[in-house]
Amino acid sequence: MKQFFGTSQRGNLKEAVRGLKSPQLIMLFSNDEQFEAHVKELEKFFPHVPSIGCIGMGYAAQIAEKGVSVIAFYDGVSAAAGVLENASTMPVKYINRLEQDLKAINASQKDTICIDFCSGNDACVLTTIYSVLKRRSISLVGGTGDAGRVSANGQVYHDAAAYILVKNLGGRVKAYKENIYHQMGSHYFIASKTNKAEYMIGELNGRPARDVYQDILHVTEKEILTQTFKNPFGKISGNDICIISIKEVSGNALKCFRQVNDSDVLILLELDDYQQVVKNTVQKIRQDFPRISTVFSVNCLFRYLLFKDNHYLSNYLQEMSTLGNHVGFVGYGEHYNNQFVNQSMTCVVFE
Repeated sequence: MKQFFGTSQRGNLKEAVRGLKSPQLIMLFSNDEQFEAHVKELEKFFPHVPSIGCIGMGYAAQIAEKGVSVIAFYDGVSAAAGVLENASTMPVKYINRLEQDLKAINASQKDTICIDFCSGNDACVLTTIYSVLKRRSISLVGGTGDAGRVSANGQVYHDAAAYILVKNLGGRVKAYKENIYHQMGSHYFIASKTNKAEYMIGELNGRPARDVYQDILHVTEKEILTQTFKNPFGKISGNDICIISIKEVSGNALKCFRQVNDSDVLILLELDDYQQVVKNTVQKIRQDFPRISTVFSVNCLFRYLLFKDNHYLSNYLQEMSTLGNHVGFVGYGEHYNNQFVNQSMTCVVFE
């Protein structure tokens, strides 16, 4: 299979798709103001081609921070796109669409991946989607778009999750997740007075969550929202750690980007040698795939800001490009199989 990436900082979709011929699937990344117009225009340019889209920043060798970006796969790929509506209430109502699309492309573990863009309520959506994917042992990679809208096959949806099933006709696929944090000290916390709907942590070990965070890291209240780049929370899940970013301070509580429940056991994380972690990820992928067609990744907005602030963003994209064709987008939360995580990178590699 082959990959196309095009962008226009001016938001000119015709300019972004210049040179794209016979795509077999398309992913669109646009800005808030032009998103709906770009979705309609893309369908006119490439009618009936499976497509999904969201509001966000696409990237290849560079980040397209404004305008519009398009990623397309062609020459050796089969795809089907769809949408699960009512993401905040009952996405399972539409799960038959995913089941039918899996059958339509004869999806299998070795050569198929599900990529999704969600408008919110990610944990519930992922549980719903993965209940079907796991029967075929098919992996999922995706993320949250901005402004509560996604698109599928030329239509814009609110409160929904758009998905595209990608079958590589030329080889294997495999999903990866990268964590650039490790546990800080021996801090363990029992969460309480949480608010599931608001993703709120009221107390940790019986003390106000804000006070606990500030006392350990010696930061002011104003510094908490940037300190989370270096010190997010983590929730242990088997041998894995799910990263939980702080979104805002609400009185003595901390509002997060991921749901925390009463009695959840949390740890505090600290930034690892992220440059070495990235090198290790690249090395691992090379060992698994001597021949690579393309790599599609989702990077968290907080990772993007961290790398940009530390003047590592260009070097990061250059490091990933050594794998070959590397493209992706910046999300507001990352999806890996049935996990909704923060401050992570997830990707799929196509042989």
